[in-house]
Amino acid sequence: MIDYSNLLLDAVHCAQEAGKIHLSYFRKGNYSVQAKHGNESDIVTSADKAAETSIINFIHTHYPTHSILSEESGSEVHDAEYTWVIDPLDGTTNFSSGLPMFSVSIGIMRNGVTIVGVVYAPYLGELFHAVIGEGAFLNGEKIACGTRLSLDKCVVATGFPVDKDRTPDNNLDNVARIMPQVRGVRRLGSAAIDISYVAAGFLDAYWELNLHEWDVCAGLLIAREAGAEFHHFRHDRNISVLVASPAISALMLPLLSTCPGRTIANLTGNK
Repeated sequence: MIDYSNLLLDAVHCAQEAGKIHLSYFRKGNYSVQAKHGNESDIVTSADKAAETSIINFIHTHYPTHSILSEESGSEVHDAEYTWVIDPLDGTTNFSSGLPMFSVSIGIMRNGVTIVGVVYAPYLGELFHAVIGEGAFLNGEKIACGTRLSLDKCVVATGFPVDKDRTPDNNLDNVARIMPQVRGVRRLGSAAIDISYVAAGFLDAYWELNLHEWDVCAGLLIAREAGAEFHHFRHDRNISVLVASPAISALMLPLLSTCPGRTIANLTGNK
């Protein structure tokens, strides 16, 4: 097996440095907030940009031949074997509102396969990590997904797409079907944290539509290494994914709407 320990250590370092930047701004009112493309549900702050700059500068210095895909600055493609997939501040709406559920997410892919994943929630002091084939960890302790077998005992999480004001395809139909079946539904506001919490068994399942690679790259590796599975239940709304234990996946998938003309049978399966 290839030793990816140095890549992991560097990804953790980048995440922790970005987390320090988050905390230097959080609840201090010393940052700007801007809407992306005029959409007030999709925002970026100067903290996002400063954290991203810190991570990208590190990659440029230590891994100059690696490609980068990052939420705010887009893609730097060098036709490289390795690609860093970065969300420098996942949960920006929470962050800008003074809510502590935000994180930095760093995934590293080798030839299109995620090999390292790090999700760090600095205010909460929670660092999740995984290396392919080596399990998943929270603050150095091994984690595993939940073992519940029935929906009525489950607490699940979801989110809503940033274009929710412009399309009725906004996940409310799924919530209406799932809410009566489960113990509770939560909306935490950071996909990377949601997925990592499924990995740790804090949540039993998480689903959302219209996500992007930087939202899920690190988290999905962490979840899979913790024994969870993920299914792409739609292919017409960017990344639309369900993450859960195998038993709960089987119960949740039939409740999720698929795109018109498609059946759940041809949309499921592990990536």
